Formats: sequence, C-alpha cells, structure tokens
Amino acid sequence: MKNKTAVQKKKKLTPSQYHLPIAEAKNDTVVMKDGTLRAVLLVSSINFALKNEDEQNAIVSAYVSFLNSLEFPLQIVIQSRQLQIKPYLNKLLTKEREQINELLRTQIADYRSFVTQLVELGEIMSKQFYVVVPYDPLSNKNKSFWIRLSEVAHPASLVKLKGERFLKRKHDLDMRVRQIEGGLSSMGLTVVRLDTQSLIELFYATYNPDIALSESLPSLNQMEVEGA
Repeated sequence: MKNKTAVQKKKKLTPSQYHLPIAEAKNDTVVMKDGTLRAVLLVSSINFALKNEDEQNAIVSAYVSFLNSLEFPLQIVIQSRQLQIKPYLNKLLTKEREQINELLRTQIADYRSFVTQLVELGEIMSKQFYVVVPYDPLSNKNKSFWIRLSEVAHPASLVKLKGERFLKRKHDLDMRVRQIEGGLSSMGLTVVRLDTQSLIELFYATYNPDIALSESLPSLNQMEVEGA
C-alpha cells in the first residue's frame, strides 16, 4: 500500500520543463510548443564612445538601415552574470604547485591572491549579448494567408512528426538569420549562431543559474544516449 501511494505521488509530480514554452532543440534551432522556431545569435559588443565622429555616424547609419530592412520582430537579450573565476584560479594553483623556480612560484601565488581579492571586492560581472530570431508561419508575408493558416494547424505535432515540414520552416528561418548576420556585421559586430549543444547549455544555465555553476551538462551525444 505504501509503495502504491508513493508511485501515485510520483506520477503527480510534473517536471518543470513541462511548464516551459520550449518543445525541443535540434539542428541549431529551438522548436517552441506552438510550432514556431527560434534561432539564437551570440553577438559581440563595440565601445561606441571610443569611436571617432565619422565612425559613430557610420555605425548609426548602418543600424538605421538594419532596422528599416526588418519585416519581422527581433528580441535582444543582455545576460549579466557574476564572473566565474574559480576554474582559472584552480589552473593557477596547479601551475603554482608545478613550478620549480621559487621566485616564479611566489609570483604566481601573489597573482592568484590578487585576482581572488579583486573578484570578491569588485563583484565583477560578465555580459553576453544575444539576438533571438523568430519564425512564425503566420508572419511570412511571402506566402498566402491560407497557406500560412494551414501550416499552423496542430503545429507542435506537425513539427515533431513531419521532418519535412520542420525543414521547410527552418529554411525560412535560416534566410532570416543570414539577413540579421549581414546587418549586424555591417556595424562591425561579430555574430555566431548557437548550435544545438550551446542552445541547451544556454537554457540550462538560464533556468538553473546556481546549479549550472557546479554541475555542467554532458555533451549532446551523451545526453542522447542516456535518453535513448
């Protein structure tokens, strides 16, 4: 009786991922539960204040042209996190122990102590900049209304069950990604599209910020084997 009750309670527990709008991540693409797709681009930053007037005007002009060329919405995300310096300090400690020269060993120890105090006092933060590119069949103006409407019928099941339907949507998303990459590159920014592994790690760290610092995810191949 006790075991039966425990099993019933276990069945009532709902994993937190069921409450997320994300269905899966595959082919460097995030599939949402409503059948829409997302691509996530990691974008570098520039120090606008250090540019001369001509460079600033060129950047602003390129940004205006970029915005005017868009026919779909974008999401810009800035993620700030406390700098994780522990792996670097552990590496310094290893180098310190391996160092034969007494003077160099002392210098490494002093430097390690300086970095530790600097991080503790300053609470140094790291920033990552992302651009999220969406694709919704209803927003594709190149297709007729009835075609767009037929593509959103039972979207989640269609995306999961019909690979061809997914590939067509991904093709349209990839065209948008190339447009965004070109526009951002014209401003002197470096753009990298996150692959499937990077997408999983990003969402894992976003929804589990404390655990992510101590428990890293295995590679994608290992996760697929364990889940098979």
